[in-house]
Amino acid sequence: MAISTGDTLPDANLLHVGADGPAAVNLADRLNGRKVVIFGLPGAYTRTCTAAHMPSFIRTKDQFAAKGVDEIICVTVNDPFVCDAWADSTGAKDAGITVLADADGAFTKAIGMDFTAPPVGFYGRSKRYTMLIEDGVVKVLNEEASPGECEISAGETLLDAM
Repeated sequence: MAISTGDTLPDANLLHVGADGPAAVNLADRLNGRKVVIFGLPGAYTRTCTAAHMPSFIRTKDQFAAKGVDEIICVTVNDPFVCDAWADSTGAKDAGITVLADADGAFTKAIGMDFTAPPVGFYGRSKRYTMLIEDGVVKVLNEEASPGECEISAGETLLDAM
């Protein structure tokens, strides 16, 4: 069952590359008492993710901060090394956007946002979505109908909904 507005996000351990290599990031710790934007996407280095989705949050980062958002987190079903390299190459890291790996897809499955598209080699990937989370609770949820679209999940659309 997919996550809905008003639901509490399940706890999850995601991964990032730190100074000593891959390290776990407890999502509940990042959400507790904070206003956070989470956006999920099918994969690092894919066309729409790189050309549209990530740039929409880089462009709007300061506007989210002005609305009290403490952190913007991108979650993707990739390994942490790919996520780290992609964060560098897109400018997300320099912009202050956190990119976390859901390497085994457990979080993505737990919130019902997983999909598989064998013709393009996507197995257990994330649908494209955006959520505004306040203290672990989903306040706004925007899910795209197709993983190749980036309109209702773009940063600008979420800003308008806040």
